[in-house]
Amino acid sequence: MRVVAADGKQLGIVPTYEALKMAEEQGVDLVEIAPNANPPVCRLMDFGRYKYELKKQAAAKKQKGQALKEVKFRPNIGEHDLDVKINHIREFLEDGDKAKIRIFFRGREITHYELGKALADKIVERVSDIGAIDLPPKLEGKNLITVISPKKKS
Repeated sequence: MRVVAADGKQLGIVPTYEALKMAEEQGVDLVEIAPNANPPVCRLMDFGRYKYELKKQAAAKKQKGQALKEVKFRPNIGEHDLDVKINHIREFLEDGDKAKIRIFFRGREITHYELGKALADKIVERVSDIGAIDLPPKLEGKNLITVISPKKKS
């Protein structure tokens, strides 16, 4: 079997019993990496440490995902309420999350679609310094939806 040291250095082709003896002397494990190769390739490494590193990397990948936070509005929202919700959107964008803006119409409010569109444009304009439109405003049923993603920091 071909043996590779923990630092990646090739140790050459060695009989199995000798490779096991080398691993025991160094206090590491003999891990078979390519069993179908001719001859099979094994590596001297601390397998417990390797599994720990893989688990840590998987957790880091999970953590870096961008969340989609949703903020709901009505077309006739008060100015102060609008300011508060825009501040929430700004916080989400600063944290690196995307913000989904949903303006929902009740009853006959849908006939005044332009009010919702104007509100969406106003919101996008107020957060344009830290966010960019990912999905332009579009009507889905009785909801006007747009998605804003954070701008890349330079």
